[in-house]
Parts: sequence; structure tokens; C-alpha cells
Amino acid sequence: MMSYLAVDDKKYPARESLVDAIEIAWQRLANAGTWWNGAERIAIAVQVRKASSCAICRQRKAALSPYAGDEVHAAVEHLCVDAVEAIHRLSTDASRCTEKWLNQITAGELSEAQYVEIVSIVATVTGLDTLDKALGKTQRSLLEPQPGEPTRHKPAGVARDLAWVPTLSKDTIQPEDPDPFSLHGSINIHRAMSLVPQEVINFFDLDVELYLKDHEIRDFDHEFREISHAQIELIAGRASAINGCYY
Repeated sequence: MMSYLAVDDKKYPARESLVDAIEIAWQRLANAGTWWNGAERIAIAVQVRKASSCAICRQRKAALSPYAGDEVHAAVEHLCVDAVEAIHRLSTDASRCTEKWLNQITAGELSEAQYVEIVSIVATVTGLDTLDKALGKTQRSLLEPQPGEPTRHKPAGVARDLAWVPTLSKDTIQPEDPDPFSLHGSINIHRAMSLVPQEVINFFDLDVELYLKDHEIRDFDHEFREISHAQIELIAGRASAINGCYY
């Protein structure tokens, strides 16, 4: 069944699964997550958008070292200084984030798990806003925060064996944990945010519709989109190079 993506006053045919995934992603941003409530998650999304015009971020981006200056972002409603710092750096200069920086910003009010949820929100808002920009759409207004409390679920099986933060694997996930691996796969890119497994689900539910499902990526006998595997990877490779992605 075909759905439609609204581009201001026009509508264009689109896969129903893509339209649904986009709407679900927007709704999830406004609802309580694992470590942040709805108001906090929307506050994070607001800061993602503000980062592109932030004078401090522009100054750091132009500097030889992003850690040379002494200006810092101020706390805002719902978010501490370290949370705002994480959001702005991830939004504007993620390729130069370091483990030392991460350890510093998670040594106080901001926990590693809260940081990981921020990573997911930054990536989601960036993806959604970039899609709208590419389609020529007016930037969508953020939804009103919904009531509810974070689950604060921390997986018992996490270990510091892969990344700068603890992660799960398909062998250490427990029955009480949200299970992203059976849905989307269990390679390192799926494990990266697994300290907060629900955010792996949230992010990849959108990612697989914007890109390809895990089993489709290496199925070169079939094309699953209107453009080919080669065209998709050319776009992905160029975007990665421009954004300094070293994955």
C-alpha cells in the first residue's frame, strides 16, 4: 500500500513503511525514554537545532584543536552544562570527540547512559531534519512533550569491551532487556548504543527505512529501493567523507 510524504502544500508517493517510521520517530522524541523524560528529550532536540548557528560551535569548528578555547555552553532548562556540551559537539564536530572528553563530561551530573541516549536523539533529529531539507520541506515543529517517567533500565550484561562506553552483545542480553539484536542485527554498529538498548531499536527502526535492512545490504541480486545498491553506497560514502565518519 502506498502512502504519501507531505512536502509543504504538495504530497509525493512514498513507501508506507517509510512514512510510518518517520512519524514514529517524531513521536518517540516527545515521549519519555530510558533516561530522559519527554520534556528533556525535546529540550535535547531543540539544542541539536540550535547548534548549527551556535557561535561557540563555529569558533571551535574553525580551530585547529576543538579543545583550545575556554568558552563553554551554558545549562538550559531541563539540561545540565555537560548535556548541552555533548549535544552541541555531537551535532557540529563529532569526528573530533575523544575518549578523554567523554570521560570528562560523564564524570559529574551526566551519566554514560544519559550520554548514549543523547547520541541517539542527536542522530535521529539530524536524520529527520536533513531528510526534510533535502525534500525542500519547511523544518517540522517539534511535538509537545508527553507525560511519563523514564524507565531507567540498565542492562546487567553490559561490559566495557568494545567502545568508550559499556555495551551489550547478543550473548549477554537478558530476557528483561529490550532486544534490538533480534530485530536489526548484532554487529558492532548495532552494539554501539546498547547501553541503552531501547535507543538502538528507536534509531534503527528509522535507519532501516531510510537506508536498508541488515539482510538487504549484501543481497546484491535484488534492489529494494528506487536507486541501486551502488547509488546508495555512493551517497553514503560521500556523506561519510564530508562528515568525517571514521566508523
